[in-house]
Amino acid sequence: MDIGTVSITILTVIFGAIGVTLFGIIIGLLYKGIDRKIAAHMQGRVGPPIRQPFLDVIKLFVKENIVPDNAIPWVFHLAPIIGLIASITILLYLPIGGFPAVLDGIITSKGDLILLLYLLIIPSLALVTGGFSSGSPYAIVGAQREMATMIAYEFPLAIIIVTIAWRLSLMQNVSHVFTLSTITSIPLWNILGPLGFIGMILLLLTLIIVTPAELSKIPFDAPEAETEIAGGLLVEYSGRNLAMFYLTDAVKTVAMGSIIIALFFPYNLSPILSMNGYPAYIIDFLFYLLKLFLVILFSVTLIRVGVARLKIDQIVYTYWVPLTLLALIGLICIMWDQTIMTQFGIPSVVEILGLT
Repeated sequence: MDIGTVSITILTVIFGAIGVTLFGIIIGLLYKGIDRKIAAHMQGRVGPPIRQPFLDVIKLFVKENIVPDNAIPWVFHLAPIIGLIASITILLYLPIGGFPAVLDGIITSKGDLILLLYLLIIPSLALVTGGFSSGSPYAIVGAQREMATMIAYEFPLAIIIVTIAWRLSLMQNVSHVFTLSTITSIPLWNILGPLGFIGMILLLLTLIIVTPAELSKIPFDAPEAETEIAGGLLVEYSGRNLAMFYLTDAVKTVAMGSIIIALFFPYNLSPILSMNGYPAYIIDFLFYLLKLFLVILFSVTLIRVGVARLKIDQIVYTYWVPLTLLALIGLICIMWDQTIMTQFGIPSVVEILGLT
C-alpha cells in the first residue's frame, strides 16, 4: 500500500469519524426528544418540546462544573469522557443505511462483533467508576446496582451473538462469522426454516428486553432511580461532565438500535426499488432512520411507559432466569431447525413464502 492510499484511508476515517460523531449526537438527542414526547402523550401529558434535549445539553455545558470535596477529581472528570468516546467508537463499527462502517476492515475485520460486546461495557463501567469516585453514598449504591445489572444481562446477550454466528458458520464458503459485514450480508431470516424463524423471533425479543438495561431505562433503571437514591450514579455530577454523560446515553441509544438493525434487520430499500448511486444512499439512509425509530420505540419507549421500575434483585432474576431461558430456547430452535431442514429437505421460510 503506497503513501497516497494510506493518506486517503486516514482522511476517510477522520472525516467519517467526525460525521458519525455528529450523526450519533444529533440523532440521539432528536430521538430522546421524540421518546419523551411520545411517552408524555401515552401518559396523558403534553410533555417537553422535541428540541428539549438539545437545550438541556447546551445549558449544562455553560453551567458550573462542581466537584465534591471527597471525590477523586481526575477519575471524576475522566469517566464521562471515556463513556462518550466508547459510545462513539461503537458507532464507528456499525453500518448506517447503505454506508459501510467507518472502521470496517481497518482495525479489525474478523471479530468486530466481539469487540462491540466489550465496547458496550465501557460506558457502563465509566458510570460505575464515576459513581465510586464521587464519594457520595447514593452514587456508590447506584454503582453497585449498575455492576449487578451488567453481570445479569451480559449472559443472554452473549447467547444471542453466539447463536447467530454459529448458524452462519454452518453455511458453505462463509468465514469470519463474528464480523458484522458477514452478518449483514447474509440475514438469517433468509436461510432459516419455520422452527428457526421462531427461534430468531425469540432472540429478537430477548435483545429488545436487554436494550433498556443496557441504557439504564425503566424498568431497569435501579442504578439511577431518582425517587430512591436521588439519581444514584449521577447525583454528584453537574455542568459539562453531566452533559457528557447525557450525550453518552443519547449516542449509546443510537448504537444499541443500530446493533439490533445490523443483526436482525440489515435490509435496504434500494435493491428492491432498483436504485443506484446517490438516490440509493439517500433512500437507504431514510429507511435506516425509520428502522431506528421503530426499534427505539419498541425497545425503550413502550417498555418504560408500560412497566414500573423493578428492584435490583428482580432485575437480576429477570435476566438470569426468564431471559436466559428464552435465549436458550431460541438457540435450541435454530439448532433443531438446521437438523430438520437437512434431514427432511424443508425449505426456508423465505422460499415457502415465495420471496426469493
